[in-house]
Amino acid sequence: MAATSQYLTLGLAGETFGISIRNVREILDMRPISRLPHAPNFLLGMIDVRGSGYPIVDLRTKLGLPNVAATEATRIIILDVPMKDRLVGVGFVADCVFEVTDIDEQAIEPVPEVGGKWQSDYAAGIGRKGEKFVIIFDLAKLMANDEIPEERDAAADAPRAA
Repeated sequence: MAATSQYLTLGLAGETFGISIRNVREILDMRPISRLPHAPNFLLGMIDVRGSGYPIVDLRTKLGLPNVAATEATRIIILDVPMKDRLVGVGFVADCVFEVTDIDEQAIEPVPEVGGKWQSDYAAGIGRKGEKFVIIFDLAKLMANDEIPEERDAAADAPRAA
């Protein structure tokens, strides 16, 4: 029996990307984002979610894709991102969210070598869902060399007993 894992699939610039469901906290409709002075270009700012602040990353900018205006389908995905030996709560803006889907772990292929410069170090591999390819994000590599506010870590957000 093939081992499958669940991935949240999302759309960016007409392509399908996947994030392990283990890293997903919640999915929010687009909302106003408070800007941060002197932030890197990929960091849109911060939002408040039930009293906790989260930095918001523009995935399009992070991946070198052209900017587009938010639509009714635009979503903010709050994730636990591995950074420096802990998990940090970060929001990612995506064009749309499709579904949670099972992907066969054995069928995930390495990112192809094409002999040229290609921004693929953010990808853990390429999975398949039917006839479609799903580019699986490696969140640690996606955020490895970038500094974002370390305001929210997973331990601080753990539910507390009343």
